[in-house]
Amino acid sequence: MGTAAAAGEGAGRALRWLPWLGLCFWAAGAAAAAARGTDNGEALPESIPSAPGTLPHFIEEPDDAYIIKSNPIALRCKARPAMQIFFKCNGEWVHQNEHVSEESLDESSGLKVREVFINVTRQQVEDFHGPEDYWCQCVAWSHLGTSKSRKASVRIAYLRKNFEQDPQGREVPIEGMIVLHCRPPEGVPAAEVEWLKNEEPIDSEQDENIDTRADHNLIIRQARLSDSGNYTCMAANIVAKRRSLSATVVVYVNGGWSSWTEWSACNVRCGRGWQKRSRTCTNPAPLNGGAFCEGMSVQKITCTSLCPVDGSWEVWSEWSVCSPECEHLRIRECTAPPPRNGGKFCEGLSQESENCTDGLCILGMENASDIALYSGLGAAVVAVAVLVIGVTLYRRSQSDYGVDVIDSSALTGGFQTFNFKTVRQGNSLLLNSSLQPDLTVSRTYSGPICLQDPLDKELMTESSLFNPLSDIKVKVQSSFMVSLGVSERAEYHGKNHSGTFPHGNNRGFTAVHPRNKTPYIQNLSSLPTRTELRTTGVFGHLGGRLVMPNTGVSLLIPHGAIPEENSWEIYMSINQGEPSLQSDGSEVLLSPEVTCGPPDMTVTTPFALTIPHCADVSSEHWNIHLKKRTQQGRWEEVMSVEDESTSCYCLLDPFACHVLLDSFGTYALTGEPITDCAVKQLKVAVFGCMSCNSLDYNLRVYCVDNTPCAFQEVVSDEKHHGGQLLEEPKLLHFKGNTFSLQISVLDIPPFLWRIKPFTACQEVPFSRVWSSNRQPLHCAFSLERYTPTTTQLSCKICIRQLKGHEQILQVQTSILENERETITFFAQEDSTFPAQTGPKAFKIPYSIRQRICATFDTPNAKGKDWQMLAQKNSINRNLSYFATQSSPSAVILNLWEARHQHDGDLDSLACALEEIGRTHTKLSNITEPQLEEADFSYSRQNGL
Repeated sequence: MGTAAAAGEGAGRALRWLPWLGLCFWAAGAAAAAARGTDNGEALPESIPSAPGTLPHFIEEPDDAYIIKSNPIALRCKARPAMQIFFKCNGEWVHQNEHVSEESLDESSGLKVREVFINVTRQQVEDFHGPEDYWCQCVAWSHLGTSKSRKASVRIAYLRKNFEQDPQGREVPIEGMIVLHCRPPEGVPAAEVEWLKNEEPIDSEQDENIDTRADHNLIIRQARLSDSGNYTCMAANIVAKRRSLSATVVVYVNGGWSSWTEWSACNVRCGRGWQKRSRTCTNPAPLNGGAFCEGMSVQKITCTSLCPVDGSWEVWSEWSVCSPECEHLRIRECTAPPPRNGGKFCEGLSQESENCTDGLCILGMENASDIALYSGLGAAVVAVAVLVIGVTLYRRSQSDYGVDVIDSSALTGGFQTFNFKTVRQGNSLLLNSSLQPDLTVSRTYSGPICLQDPLDKELMTESSLFNPLSDIKVKVQSSFMVSLGVSERAEYHGKNHSGTFPHGNNRGFTAVHPRNKTPYIQNLSSLPTRTELRTTGVFGHLGGRLVMPNTGVSLLIPHGAIPEENSWEIYMSINQGEPSLQSDGSEVLLSPEVTCGPPDMTVTTPFALTIPHCADVSSEHWNIHLKKRTQQGRWEEVMSVEDESTSCYCLLDPFACHVLLDSFGTYALTGEPITDCAVKQLKVAVFGCMSCNSLDYNLRVYCVDNTPCAFQEVVSDEKHHGGQLLEEPKLLHFKGNTFSLQISVLDIPPFLWRIKPFTACQEVPFSRVWSSNRQPLHCAFSLERYTPTTTQLSCKICIRQLKGHEQILQVQTSILENERETITFFAQEDSTFPAQTGPKAFKIPYSIRQRICATFDTPNAKGKDWQMLAQKNSINRNLSYFATQSSPSAVILNLWEARHQHDGDLDSLACALEEIGRTHTKLSNITEPQLEEADFSYSRQNGL
């Protein structure tokens, strides 16, 4: 029994030690396999015989790792209780020599803790070509069994250079949504994306309006002005950082009109004027290239208020019958006109009395003896007067005298004083003192000659002034009678007497007879004119300029306005006949009628038409309109110069109007005067020529609208008739105040020249000058020399408007053609070639023009865009027109070309660009490629 029990106990102990023996044999085999490595293909046992107790528990498992460049990475794991830990990578055991293990004791549990490290190199990963990533796993065992860790993958880290999608710039209206897309470069591990604004990181957690979480995109829900800027997408991982291209975001604000202001007060105290109200594009103001407000910024309406009329006295009544008190009365009434609309009543007395017997009042018959005395004295006075008159008439009938008209430089109100004098012997003013006159008796006649009323003037002709007739009858008006308001005129009669003039010429005066109140303008006529001036040119894609020489009219065809491979024959003409535009009411024609065509031609860019005008530009006094003639011959208004429009643009300079148009036709400028201070500019000039009579010399004074084409008609006609310009033309400011124009010849050298009587002063009615419709007006004066030896003429021509402006033309000339000094007709000649095509027609070289347009057409956050370019070129109105163009800067430069066709001041344009801040050197000093430099030099040689 004992032996059997002992045997049984021994068998039980053997059974309890069997698991430990198996574990020892498994560990030995695993160690041997690890020592041999995995080259022999033998795999370590996956498990050992299990035994009661605790399996290994991993305190730390290997993590996924990335190899950066060529640096190896370390994988580690830690387990308890663990007798051994080995790594298996890609299903194969890692050699024991590559393991680094550390062993410790857990103080709390008393269990053994083992930690193992291995290194994985870049080469190992690159050499692996499996279906999945390179991976490693820890296997730990204890005396009770084995445990496996998670698989840790090992990858080579990298980050590509180029973004798969860069963010794109955007222009969005305020409160619009902004979405910027960004797809970072490919990389392992995947790159993290961060957004920068103006190089500063964006924190979406601090700004609820910004979201950066949606697939790397940047979303701004409602754009604000502060959101404008440069945005950059930043991608980064453990290897590197990459930056995308910057995207410029412009948040623009479209302009909005403010409220209308109140209507202004009428600009005149009385009469017809205007009121205006305005609004500004500031609610909000356009910003960052936003659209300008559409519509008009200024509205005008006419206003009329009654003018106060001050009262004025009627003429005095006749004296009443002498009363017994030796007084008589007269009265007057304040009815010429009566005071109206708050006007002042007449000042002074309405009744007047005085003694009617010159102080010799006889109240009774007591002094009857004095009556005889006074009667005798009166008879004596009458007798003496009759005797004096008889002697005077007798002496006049016996005298011979010559007539010379000597002017006074003081002409007032149309009155001219004439002194009829004899020529004395030995006078030093005569050129040839050997020709002594035959005049020995001197008589003087002096009286004011009134030329104020054109209906009372008599038409004087050369043939009727100095022919001998039987008597002389001259109608004069006494200045004393004029001062009293008496309309009766005295008629002075004289008989014909022979007189001796120099050279033996017998001269007399002819009778002057009234002409039934026919309107009179002495020697005033309209010159015959041609029907039209015309010029043509063939233009293509390069554009060009068509000029009507010496008229101020030109047409600019921009580069690119005509499609490529197309060409058109473009014509331009000026109507020189009777204007087809008939003025309505107070409207007057201010320019020539200019036609350009062909009418069916279309352009892709507005062309510039320059039309001269004669208005003294002022928005307070003129309302100027651009009109176009329809195919039916009617004239329709295109726009008012002060209006806002997107169909065309008018820029009014002092002497010309530059119009941007997109259709050809017939155009003209008209003006409606708002006040009496509206002024038309007239050009006054004097021409002279010899008449058929060798002693006579004719002066012709012209008053025409101040436009070159109107003056050219005068020049052409004078050339045809042999006329010579005697003095540089001058400007006369003619007001719309209804007062007429007077033209006088003053300071004629006495004893050398004489002018025919009653012709020294001529008057032109206001309506004839104001609504002349460009037809040249002229007044003719005929002067006569006393002797053929007189070859020099010196006098003054006074042209003045009553209660207006005055000009003096000083004539100092020789009447002999070979001694006469030539005065040029035009201070500045236009191009000899009316049509210029291609680059030579433009002042700005095309290459520089392209650079300017590319710079200023792009919106800029600082406002340095085409609107600033327009402002620096004095274009401050109707900017909405340019906003509708595909290239606003190009249209502004076209307008600059039209305004500077004569000067081409590129330096001023360069200074304007410098002020804006877009260029740092003058345009004339820009260093260009050879081609651009050649273009610029060519432009300089052609008048820049």
